[in-house]
Amino acid sequence: MDSHNRAADDEPLRIQVPGQASAQLLSATGAHAANGLGQWSWAVFEWARNPYVILITIYIFSPYFSNVVVGDPVRGQAIWGNINGVAGFFIACLGPVLGAIADTGGRRKPWIAFFVALMVPAIFALWWAMPGGEGLSILTIAVLIVLIAVAFEFSAVFHNSMLPAVAPHERIGFLSGLGLALGNAGALLILCFMLWAFVLPGVVGWGFVPEAPLFGIDAGAHENSRISGPIVAVWMFLFTLPLLLWTPDVSGSGVSVGTAIRRGIGSVVGTVKKLRHYRNIAIYLAARMFYNDGKTAVLIFGGVYAAGVFGWDVLTLTVYGIVLSVFAVAGGFFGGWLDDTFGSKRAIIVSIGGTCIGLVLAISMTPTEMFFFIPYDPATAPPVWNLPFFATLPELMYLIVVLIVAICITAAYANSRTMLARIAPVSKMSEFFGIYALSGTATAFLGPLLVGVATHMFQSQRLGFASILILLGLGLVGMFFVQEERAEAVD
Repeated sequence: MDSHNRAADDEPLRIQVPGQASAQLLSATGAHAANGLGQWSWAVFEWARNPYVILITIYIFSPYFSNVVVGDPVRGQAIWGNINGVAGFFIACLGPVLGAIADTGGRRKPWIAFFVALMVPAIFALWWAMPGGEGLSILTIAVLIVLIAVAFEFSAVFHNSMLPAVAPHERIGFLSGLGLALGNAGALLILCFMLWAFVLPGVVGWGFVPEAPLFGIDAGAHENSRISGPIVAVWMFLFTLPLLLWTPDVSGSGVSVGTAIRRGIGSVVGTVKKLRHYRNIAIYLAARMFYNDGKTAVLIFGGVYAAGVFGWDVLTLTVYGIVLSVFAVAGGFFGGWLDDTFGSKRAIIVSIGGTCIGLVLAISMTPTEMFFFIPYDPATAPPVWNLPFFATLPELMYLIVVLIVAICITAAYANSRTMLARIAPVSKMSEFFGIYALSGTATAFLGPLLVGVATHMFQSQRLGFASILILLGLGLVGMFFVQEERAEAVD
């Protein structure tokens, strides 16, 4: 047993903090759970990873790449979509196999270290993604983004598959939610720092804001956007170390990598052949595929809808991202509470149902109306406040509604992986988390495609955004047919 698990054995586990001794409660695998330091170190890996999603793929780098590096927002969005499509193809093909390899070879942390070693220099290199043909070419940037995206998802496969062995069975929902909460908290911290250090200087005259961007960052050369790459890279490297140092890994099987690959591929083939036995898991993964695509589309197009309908600028969108990240932290804890209190299935139903309601309320807001039927005249109505963002009542109401959506979406992420940890066979956990990654990425194009087709067909941003309800609804209905019970492994 790992030395970090040899803590005091007498007290029952409560909320643990780093360095606190852990009772030797059993995990879902039947072995002793990790101690408090090991559990928190597992969760801190989300703190290390999640800023990549927020800063690079949503709020900072992706708009910069599309609008400035490519120079044409329409062409840039198409290229960004193709990049993520290529990454999704590799993830779909290799995710289940890698999970099966982990189950065969045993240890997860060496794989996590390998994928982080790929991501860190690739993310750092985004500093040289310059406009006007300088620095990295668009093709090179595309290759880097594909590499990062694939490694990011594969690291999640091995990280998620550690959860059943790390957490006591009674605390698996809490620990999953804690990880998501920490991930959003880390992204929030970096966003706030970037806003204060690089975005607001020279824009506002507030006393607590520097007069010029820190560290000699040149906003005119878009360095305030490009710096997101090095910041995320260093952050990921530093905060991956606790997982590698203090979270216990399962014992290795002693087989060679080649043998693990052969056995892993054979295991995936065998699992596919035995899908009838895993019918309940298959229904769950299918339902998750739809509602996960819907959640992703809401995240992608929430800011796009606001920017198009309300005319939000970069400053407003950055503040929007910060505020949403604050409430997403709460969503992680809310999801953990839901899961531990009502079970994973009911927690997912509540989370997805709340997202559906929030989306309907969000599309009810425009500059001239609220909740579909309450008129608003921006020409005569006074501004809500003197701040340079969210100045009108519909904008503020939209923000409030989307905050509820953010809580529900983050809760659903936490509940979803906990659900699989509760129903998948323990001996095939990584393999099923590989398939879990597949179900979350194989149809990642579906949400954006649906929104694009609906927007073009109806010539309406509102109806295009509303089309996401189809995916969320399909996933929600599917969850009613899922049973929260662990499947037996078929050999």
